[in-house]
Amino acid sequence: MTELFSTRDLSVHYGGTVAVDRVSLSVDEGSLMGLIGPNGAGKTSLIDAVTGFAAARGTVTFDGSEIHGLAPHRRALAGLGRSFQTIELFDDLTVEENVALGRRHTSRRRHRSTLHGGTALDPGPRELMETLGIARLADRPAESLSHGQRKYVGLARVLASRPKMVLLDEPAAGLDSRESEELGRTLQGLVAEGLTILLVDHDMSLVLNVCEQIHVLDFGRLICSGTSSQVVSDPKVLAAYLGSPEEVVEGAQ
Repeated sequence: MTELFSTRDLSVHYGGTVAVDRVSLSVDEGSLMGLIGPNGAGKTSLIDAVTGFAAARGTVTFDGSEIHGLAPHRRALAGLGRSFQTIELFDDLTVEENVALGRRHTSRRRHRSTLHGGTALDPGPRELMETLGIARLADRPAESLSHGQRKYVGLARVLASRPKMVLLDEPAAGLDSRESEELGRTLQGLVAEGLTILLVDHDMSLVLNVCEQIHVLDFGRLICSGTSSQVVSDPKVLAAYLGSPEEVVEGAQ
């Protein structure tokens, strides 16, 4: 597979606190990669650094170009999208209007969409909502949505920017097990259509079941990278985050 994204010796400091400590990792094009770790491990700080929302040292390479130092909107224009833990929707707008806002920074950018088989036609808000199974909500005001529905609208808005890769920060937070399983199938479907995803989440059932490779952070450092079976059996990961192997198996069921 072709490498689409990588960091090398990426570090984030907040005063005297080291949030991300010389992390080097890579994500292949068309893959669904996981990033896990305990609270405070540096996962969101890493996403902030990669997308330009936090000052960092080191290098970030995306789609063959060095993007470290670019402003967040320039990284988005390059095809790197992200979601945030807090879902910021405009409650007085409809779902379709909220999704359409994702296109405003890319209206002048022309490239082949990664969705729908990479056709030259970019999917509009309605198409994206159909892909995510929320087309029925198009005309509803955002203020009327459930928490799970708001998550999907937020994801649709990220996809409306036509990214090649998205970094998802806790998309399953607050979802029940059924909603989380549905989200997993949705993410796998997006990857099958050509999208690349880096998934950050504490829902271990979701991460272990859908991610091809997983990176693990602890105190800002990368302590393990591998398949789900390699990660859940790694002593450093078990000690830092997952607990006993029996607890991991039970949590992933």
